[in-house]
Amino acid sequence: MDGIDDSPDLLADESGGKQRSDTVDLTDTSLIVDISDALSERDKVKFTVHTKTTLQQFRKPEFSVVRQHEEFIWLHDRYIENEEYAGIIIPPTPPRPDFDASREKLQRLGEGEGTMTREEFVKMKQELEAEYLATFKKTVAMHEVFLQRLAAHPALRVDVNFEVFLEFEGDLSVRGKNKKEKLGGFFKSITKTADEALLSSQKDVDEFFESEKVFLIDYHVKIRDATLKGDRMTKNRKSVADTYIQISSGLVQLATIENTELDKVFTKVAEALEKARKLEGRVASDEDLKMSDTLRYYMRDSAAAKDLLYRRTRSLADYENANKALEKARLKNKDVQQAEKAQEVSCKKFEKISETAKKELTEFKSRRITYFRKNLVDLAELQLKHAKAQVQLLKNCITALKDEP
Repeated sequence: MDGIDDSPDLLADESGGKQRSDTVDLTDTSLIVDISDALSERDKVKFTVHTKTTLQQFRKPEFSVVRQHEEFIWLHDRYIENEEYAGIIIPPTPPRPDFDASREKLQRLGEGEGTMTREEFVKMKQELEAEYLATFKKTVAMHEVFLQRLAAHPALRVDVNFEVFLEFEGDLSVRGKNKKEKLGGFFKSITKTADEALLSSQKDVDEFFESEKVFLIDYHVKIRDATLKGDRMTKNRKSVADTYIQISSGLVQLATIENTELDKVFTKVAEALEKARKLEGRVASDEDLKMSDTLRYYMRDSAAAKDLLYRRTRSLADYENANKALEKARLKNKDVQQAEKAQEVSCKKFEKISETAKKELTEFKSRRITYFRKNLVDLAELQLKHAKAQVQLLKNCITALKDEP
């Protein structure tokens, strides 16, 4: 994008260092994956995926490849479609990069340049560029978290498709879905939703999974509602910052009027509002990062956990149907051996999914609590820091006004 530097240093944290996500195990260093660089183009983002490993299945201990969003989706689909991972919470697919809103705002700003002062235009442009960069950084972070979750999982990390994604230097030749495939996916989702509705009324034989089902359904609805409210709050924060720009510019204009006795007062208040605008922008960014993004991520992660319960319930229904088929075969004394084999396969599949799912859901709870606690504590500390800065700003402004003759 013109005038915006999508450089690697955008991916660093405030302390200047690169950190792995709080959602993964930081003690395991046998496979470390991060996005070391990213380039935003008009219609796509190119992510440089960097890997360091001591695992023997990789040819080299350190390597990098360039990947696009469609290839992340391809990798996610490979896990979802593999029955071996039916009992695992597959990390949610990262959201598609979308910078259209920021680009449209900058375009509208350029078209309206003649209706505002030069100072107001520059400030608004800086705000929109900062918004674009924040969106870019979040996009990179979500793609990175997806890979780090896979790399930290003992089963998902050894998948051959993950190895190809990380190590193969050429283009994976992954294309987006065509209209027919999208339509098929749409009908498949409708079928799955209807299937879930039918299976939801089925009482689970295991109290652990029954309580998890009740909790996750309620939790997902509430966290989705909290995400929407968090987004509205952040949007209002940004609107306040934009309003400060307009008021500050208006006061600067008033200060330039000849023969006014309030020019110095207007100038000092305008300066204070400019500083307040920057503080309000930081508050909005911190709330977006530490609260809204946390809620949004676990809204998607809880949906992945619900999908796991759906797959297990589907397997349970298949097992019960196999039992009924076996009983019918024995009554008729026909195809008994075939029905016994089908029942045995269904039983083993259901037991395997249940055993893995219990561990996954327990870890999901622990991971969720740790992640929320850390981010909410961080947010509270940042809010205190910004509140103190705002109070000091107001005190300095009042003192400066009182010192005016």
